[in-house]
Order: sequence, then C-alpha cells, then structure tokens
Amino acid sequence: MTGYRAEVDQNGFAIVPGLLKGEEVENLIQAISRADEQEGVRKRGGVYAIRNLFEVLPEAADLANSPSVMSLATDALGSNAFPVRGILFDKTPDANWLVPWHQDLTIAVKNRVDVDGYGPWTSKAGVTHVQPPVEILQRMVAIRIHLDDCHEGNGVLRVLPGTHRGRLSANQISSAQAEGIPVNCSVKSGGAVLMKPLLVHASSQAAEPTHRRVIHIDFASTALADSLSWFADSKAMASSGK
Repeated sequence: MTGYRAEVDQNGFAIVPGLLKGEEVENLIQAISRADEQEGVRKRGGVYAIRNLFEVLPEAADLANSPSVMSLATDALGSNAFPVRGILFDKTPDANWLVPWHQDLTIAVKNRVDVDGYGPWTSKAGVTHVQPPVEILQRMVAIRIHLDDCHEGNGVLRVLPGTHRGRLSANQISSAQAEGIPVNCSVKSGGAVLMKPLLVHASSQAAEPTHRRVIHIDFASTALADSLSWFADSKAMASSGK
C-alpha cells in the first residue's frame, strides 16, 4: 500500500480502497462490541466513541503497527512515522452529530507541561490535548479506517482539497468553504482515508439508521518539546498485549 504521498502532499488527502480484508474488519467489530464496559468508552445505544482506543482495544494497537497500515504512514511521512493516538467514532441514530468545517489543531499528550509554543490546553474524555506549533501538525497524517461503508447518507467525511498547508483563521475557513469545491470521501468497508490534520473538513448528520464505524489513527514523525510526550505508545501496548 504505497504511492499516495504525492496525492496527500498536493490535496491533503487520499482514498485507499481495500486496506483490510473482510475477516479483519469483522474481528475489529467484534472487539469493539466487547469493549462496551471499559473505562473511556462513550455509549449511547451502543459504543459510539473511544478516545483512548489503544488502551481499551489491544486489537487497535496491533492494527496501528500492522505492515499494511504502517506502510501507508511511512509512505506519507517517511520512515520515522509512528502512531500517537487512536480514536473510534460511530454515527448511529442515538449518537448522530454534525461536524462543521474545521482543521484538526490539537494533539493528545500524556501530561500538561507548559512549554512555549504549546497552547491552549483542553481535556477530552479525560485525555489531555494541546495545540502544538504548526510544524508538528504538518509532520502528521491521520489514517481513517472504515469498518462500514461510508457514503453521503451516513455522514460521509467532506474535505476541501489543498487547504492543508497552514493554520487558517475562522474567516479564512469560511472563505475556503465559499470558494472551494467539497469532495465526499466515500469509502467501502475495509478502505481508508489518509488525511493531513490541517485539511479543512466536515461531516453532516447521518440520514440513514446505520453504523459508520471509523478507527482514526494519528501518526507523527517528530518528537515534541523535551518535556512533553505523545499520549499513546501503541507499539509498547501491542507488544505487551495491553
């Protein structure tokens, strides 16, 4: 699974069909169903979000370090790429939200340490987040792995190609939305979307009462400031069986 770097560099994203086989998808779905009672799992008529995914779901840590997923990350970022965060999202009739046009500006870290260039700070589901220098975000890529078919009817990811080259103000995002042509990232089950964090993106509420399960894995290729650490170490979790 290589050859997507030029597309990601130019457009800020790429769609990768057939990353996982049907059996691999089914195994992940079953693992998610078993995670229902664990800490950090958000439930509303079933699991709809897990922010500490590598801790809750060892299978997700294994997935992040698998040859197929790592080959995509290293293709986009170079040989220094490593996974730093795993999240699960699922849009269902009971958890069906709209996401307005935005850039992903925060990263997850283990602890708050006040360092020049990092801030403001927030906490999401007990995980510490901070806005890092833009250079950190430019050296990251997200791999969104779809466990269900994703299309316009169930809240597909929409992106504005080419908007990933820097941090934009709210007015600049509004202008990009008005002037750009959105692309729907429709993906079949087992496929993936590679996406730069600074790419302007959005999603609508789902109109159909179906699952839209996505495992979102962030990869980085650089260390943080000396006293800050990335939140997740999926390689250690995978090797220890946590």
